[in-house]
Amino acid sequence: MKQFGLSSKERIKSEKEFELVYSLGENLFSSSHKFKALFYIREKGEQAVLKAAFAVSRKAGNAVWRNRIKRLMRESFRLNKQSLKSVVEEKTASLLIIFSPNTLDQSNSSKILLKDVQPQIVDLMDQIKKKL
Repeated sequence: MKQFGLSSKERIKSEKEFELVYSLGENLFSSSHKFKALFYIREKGEQAVLKAAFAVSRKAGNAVWRNRIKRLMRESFRLNKQSLKSVVEEKTASLLIIFSPNTLDQSNSSKILLKDVQPQIVDLMDQIKKKL
């Protein structure tokens, strides 16, 4: 498996996993409150699992803007997942994360770049690392 890839095994796709995160997960907000992460940790599983999903509400903007923000969040996670992955493997835990914009929408940020998104996602990942 590639070090910087984001394979389908690393994505939350099943309805069961989404329900698990939404019902039992914890909320975290980035330092600027522009992004949030909902995560669920299962301690001491049989093998280490790190899965992520990226969700954007329809109210946030049109389809082009929503798809762009999802691509930027996915890329930010993909580039920085290695530090989080090493902690999860060390503790053999299962970690499911759903990233989404909190106060960010098309009306207040029509032009958004990777340099705007990446520090916020890294901040959320660091906060999750501390909870592990």
